[in-house]
Amino acid sequence: MIVELEQTEFYKCKDLLNEQGQLEPKATMEGKNGDRIFVDDRSAPTSGFIWLGSDNGFIFIGHAENEAFNSELHDFFNTVIKVDTKNTSFEAIGNHSKWNSTFEEVFGENMKHYNQRVYELHKDDGRTLEEVQIEQGYVVVKITKHLLNDSAYENIEFLHSKILEFWTSLDDFISDGVGYSVIYENEIVSVCFSGVVAGSVHGIDIETLKAHQGKKLAQKVAHAFVEECLANGITPYWDCMEINRASVSVAENLGFKNTFNYVWYSIPFK
Repeated sequence: MIVELEQTEFYKCKDLLNEQGQLEPKATMEGKNGDRIFVDDRSAPTSGFIWLGSDNGFIFIGHAENEAFNSELHDFFNTVIKVDTKNTSFEAIGNHSKWNSTFEEVFGENMKHYNQRVYELHKDDGRTLEEVQIEQGYVVVKITKHLLNDSAYENIEFLHSKILEFWTSLDDFISDGVGYSVIYENEIVSVCFSGVVAGSVHGIDIETLKAHQGKKLAQKVAHAFVEECLANGITPYWDCMEINRASVSVAENLGFKNTFNYVWYSIPFK
């Protein structure tokens, strides 16, 4: 029977994680992102999945060939999970590659899959960050409590909503995250911040408003983010779709190194 764990029970899943896998499950164990965990056995779990607090998908952990657990997944997602989410589909990610065949067996119909690339940048990689030049009028500003409370920016809610996709509160982000924005006149037009944090590794979320794309703002704001991370012993972590050439280009231009790749699946609810 699939059951949901209390946050105080998350530690029971620590040994199920793939140490070479994604950052999000590690962050879940630290209880920072409002994630939920469902497992096959409350007292001694061997298989399970993490429902990311950002509602950005489900990461499956542990034993991928657990027949009893796998036999319940299809109905559980199309009843319990479907009721709890407003989405018409969900993203399924394996914390290791053996889950990929399980997804195909359990949810096989009408699935789409996408390749994802993960990059990291370490201070001892020996690469010097080159300053990025951008057009006049654009200013890079650190995301602080003062900035988040400044109603002079006409789209401050854009920044709030971006952060709250990943953090349970703005105060939690200020306490544990790092972030920079690009300002143009009274508008926040580009952001780069810690979306996921596990130990000293910070997973990046980055976005530039469509009207301001193509001006190297993403590279500029990411440069500021990376500089602060490396100066403070933080490892920046970049996770993006392989087909997102713009994101791949920014990461590689900044010197990030591809550490591993994985596949995620888009699965429609019945």
